[in-house]
Amino acid sequence: MASLNDIRSTFLDYFRRQGHAVVDSSPLVPRNDPTLMFVNSGMVQFKNVFTGIEHRDYTRATTSQKCVRAGGKHNDLDNVGYTARHHTFFEMLGNFSFGDYFKAEAIPFAWELLTKDFDIPKDKLLVTVYHTDDEAAEMWKKVAGFSDDRIIRIPTDDNFWRMGPTGPCGPCTEIFFDHGDHIWGGPPGSAEEDGDRFIEIWNLVFMQNEQLENGDMIDLPNQSIDTGMGLERIGALLQGKHDNYDTDLMRGLIEASANLTDGAPDGHGKMHHRVIADHLRSTAFLIADGVMPSNEGRGYVLRRIMRRAMRHAHMLGAQDPVMYRLVSDLVRAMGGHYTELRQAEALITETLEQEEKRFRTTLDRGLKLLDGELDRLADGATLPGEAAFRLYDTYGFPLDLTQDALREKGREVDVAGFEAAMAEQKAKARASWSGSGEAANSAVWFELEDTHGATEFLGYDTESAEAQVLALVVDGKTANSAKGEVQVVVNQTPFYAESGGQVGDQGFIRWDNGEAVVTDTRKVNGIFTHIAKITEGELQPGMPVKLEVAHDRRTAIRANHSATHLLHEALRRALGDHVAQRGSLNAPDRLRFDFSHGKGLSAEELANVEAEVNGFIRQNDRVETRIMTPDDARALGAQALFGEKYGDEVRVVSMGRARGSGKGGDGNTYSLELCGGTHVTRTGDIGAFVLLGDSASSSGVRRIEALTGDIALAHLRQQEARLIDVANTIKAPLAEVAERVKALADERRALANEVAQLKRDLAMGGGGGAGVEAREINGVKLIAQVLSGVSGKDLPAMVDTMKEKIGSGVVLLIADTGAKPAVAAGVTGDLTGTISAVDVVKTAVTELGGKGGGGRPDMAQGGGKDIATADAAIAAVETLIKG
Repeated sequence: MASLNDIRSTFLDYFRRQGHAVVDSSPLVPRNDPTLMFVNSGMVQFKNVFTGIEHRDYTRATTSQKCVRAGGKHNDLDNVGYTARHHTFFEMLGNFSFGDYFKAEAIPFAWELLTKDFDIPKDKLLVTVYHTDDEAAEMWKKVAGFSDDRIIRIPTDDNFWRMGPTGPCGPCTEIFFDHGDHIWGGPPGSAEEDGDRFIEIWNLVFMQNEQLENGDMIDLPNQSIDTGMGLERIGALLQGKHDNYDTDLMRGLIEASANLTDGAPDGHGKMHHRVIADHLRSTAFLIADGVMPSNEGRGYVLRRIMRRAMRHAHMLGAQDPVMYRLVSDLVRAMGGHYTELRQAEALITETLEQEEKRFRTTLDRGLKLLDGELDRLADGATLPGEAAFRLYDTYGFPLDLTQDALREKGREVDVAGFEAAMAEQKAKARASWSGSGEAANSAVWFELEDTHGATEFLGYDTESAEAQVLALVVDGKTANSAKGEVQVVVNQTPFYAESGGQVGDQGFIRWDNGEAVVTDTRKVNGIFTHIAKITEGELQPGMPVKLEVAHDRRTAIRANHSATHLLHEALRRALGDHVAQRGSLNAPDRLRFDFSHGKGLSAEELANVEAEVNGFIRQNDRVETRIMTPDDARALGAQALFGEKYGDEVRVVSMGRARGSGKGGDGNTYSLELCGGTHVTRTGDIGAFVLLGDSASSSGVRRIEALTGDIALAHLRQQEARLIDVANTIKAPLAEVAERVKALADERRALANEVAQLKRDLAMGGGGGAGVEAREINGVKLIAQVLSGVSGKDLPAMVDTMKEKIGSGVVLLIADTGAKPAVAAGVTGDLTGTISAVDVVKTAVTELGGKGGGGRPDMAQGGGKDIATADAAIAAVETLIKG
């Protein structure tokens, strides 16, 4: 029996032989269709190729595309477990032609693969065609030899595919397998078509038309092919099963679930095992593609899937978490083709375990409360919406879980009443918030979040995506159109909004005949706002747009942010556990990190920190991200960011393999921090790390600035160029520059001292003041001079020289510095009892237009404002001495 893995390989290999490029599945989060919650068909990743917006280096392709239908327009969640063919996750096999071949090749390809490679009996197959597609009908007669009764013409849109209200479209032909008359059901188009006798296994879409806005339909210049065949359906057929859950892959997961719970895959818990097996696949693949459980958008849908499976495990009697223990079984089954499962296995396992541990508390409490509510109702009565909302709002029990629990009891929830209670709560919150003193235009953002929900951030794993414009804000008010300055709100974005020290992204928003330059991205509540200037065209709400983050800038920011984490841990290890972040900046050109520490770092400490960070950069270890509760993260040793507020869940970023015992968070990881920013994939992507030095930021807080990547290398090259210039100037080899510069500095200092002494001698008349004469006032010798060419700092030494010269007396020197005059006075020791140098200085300073002055009785200094009154200052000192 061929396994599902074998069938997938057979399909892809067949079309490879027919000249098709085998293209990897795109991620489950669509980057090119903002209207989709998740990728739900094989053609999604080729949408822009079909419309001609994008061109690739191949015109034929084949894929096995991961698909999820559990939210948005395509939602099969509630049917999973109850039917034979509904899944939240499935694989869509497909072959595509982009203006290359058409019906004449597509139909023979399908017929040959089904009847030869898959060996399906020809007499068991029949097809449908659009009722006017004579070309396809004739082709089936020619290729398969079908009679008219096995080519069923369908006049409805069941056999006419459309990408949307406008755009590429065309008829399709569907291939059915007849399981035999022992199963109830009729052929497609009949009254019994909903039965299980005739099962569709492949759909071939012929994109030959374009629907215009005016209602006209024209032929496309390049006709294309888009086909889709569910791997699970064709697998069940080829394995002789009538139920997708009986295929080898699904059966293996069901048995693994049974082994961990009640041990009976086909017993009373059969439906529960099916839900667990299906939801395990969608959960694991979504996490591997970057979706994490949350209370908004795609993360909420993921959480809904996870918790639904976890509730079914609970109903099987499982007392401990089950889902995470099944991840290894899934990886063994599907990780060979989808290598992302192997790469993310640890993340998937940990996320499931953490989520299930948290959910069990909510589940036990919620189910008890739900039973209490039901006991107060009549048998079979609908649960009031107010009661369902109380379970949700007070106890965290979501509506969909309440609905799922009641479904098994044959009951329903008053959904309208639930929504009314929800609306009433939002109205109260809005009224309370509006009166909180916030800026008047801030109410706009509250209304936008209330209307549209939080913005979906895609930027952890992409820098471009398509989105839909939800609102435009101009001058604090919503606008119906915009040109020039505008704030743009979209449903999903790869742009990071400024937070946690990381600056907001810049880039471009483009649309048909228009472009806007994004200069910053901010976040208000849960809404991301792109601050932009429209440079071409006009933008309106509802328009589809392409968002592109400035790649080089984002790359530099990521490097700086990741380096900041390594720097934080290196400082903790070098200085002690008291080191904690007190602020940061991660910009494209630099990083800045403030941390608690009482004194400056020595050159040796800075060098050691820089060397340690660069060591972990060279280690080139993978940067991992996990989602957990703040308490669990802190228990693991993760460092929290100063000033950040954390919700129920946090992203924990780890990097580097710890060396030695150290202080790493979990014993194996070097850096472990709570962080919502964007980071490099591997530490080696940082490139290089250069410390510029540290300085005081505030009391008890130091600040380090540093560079990474190309900017760090450019800085080093610039420093080297400066060193070479110095070497050339002083004519010394690079290795001897430091020694030569020190010698020159010593020589300069000696010469400066010699020059200063010569200036002092010159000012005093040469010979150490030999030409300066003292005069006598009331028996006290006084030397009073106004000097030029000396500075204030030269005066004390000159005063001492004069005091030695006269032996006993008073010395007053006033320096004419060209700006504010400087004053110094000295009194020999035998006179300090009657005359104080401080009084002498204050007297002179007052006449010079200054204030104060101070020192000791034998030596004092001060400063004036106007040298023109120097003679008056000397006269005033003479009067002071006269008494």
